[in-house]
Amino acid sequence: MANPLEGIEAYVFDVFGTVVDWYGSITRALAAYTGSRDEDWAIFAKQWRRGYKEYTAKVSKGGEGSTNADVMHREILDGMLDSPRWKHLASQFDDAKRQKLVLFWHKLDGWPDSSNGLYGLKKKAIIGTLSNGNVRLLVDMARHANLPWDIVFSGELLGSYKTNPKVYLGAIHHLSLPPEKVAMVAAHIDDLQAAGSHGIKTVYVRRPTEDIDVQATVKTKAEGGEVDVIVDSFEELAALL
Repeated sequence: MANPLEGIEAYVFDVFGTVVDWYGSITRALAAYTGSRDEDWAIFAKQWRRGYKEYTAKVSKGGEGSTNADVMHREILDGMLDSPRWKHLASQFDDAKRQKLVLFWHKLDGWPDSSNGLYGLKKKAIIGTLSNGNVRLLVDMARHANLPWDIVFSGELLGSYKTNPKVYLGAIHHLSLPPEKVAMVAAHIDDLQAAGSHGIKTVYVRRPTEDIDVQATVKTKAEGGEVDVIVDSFEELAALL
């Protein structure tokens, strides 16, 4: 059977959840910074992430909001600390401390296969981000987690968040490639559905924190599904090339 990734010249990656473990990283960072074991920082991290999904979805559809993820994360954090669930923590976090919490998103740890897998892929194709993170966040994260990107595409640069078409089309434009020569790698089926609608090849990577409710139902096109390839790691993806 023909390799659906034959001829791909560039791979662009979703980052949060696909390349890095946002859930474990943020939970650990909050616990370490506060020194508190009394709070459920896992729930706090999930709510912060849920706010991110709601915010980016709104902006991607033309709603009001910043395309800088640091500004977004701060707005969500402030809203959480004003809410009944978390307002008891508000006095513990002044402006400087809240900004420090926001910067935790710059230092998320990669999944165990991420760095080695990306280095393997980099030998065979261009690799870059296609992320809702802002540029400085993505650069800091790359340095922290040893992610050897050739290029950083972000919602901040491209003028919106995924799944707005301008994000995918902007990456194709700047890569100077036709869409069939580009593959999107993500742990989120909605991201891949959007990318695929523009002719981009799609690689679904299973991650333990992402797409929990639908992951088991995702199938390749050869199996009657929507994506070109399914893998469990970047190392597995590199081995396919």
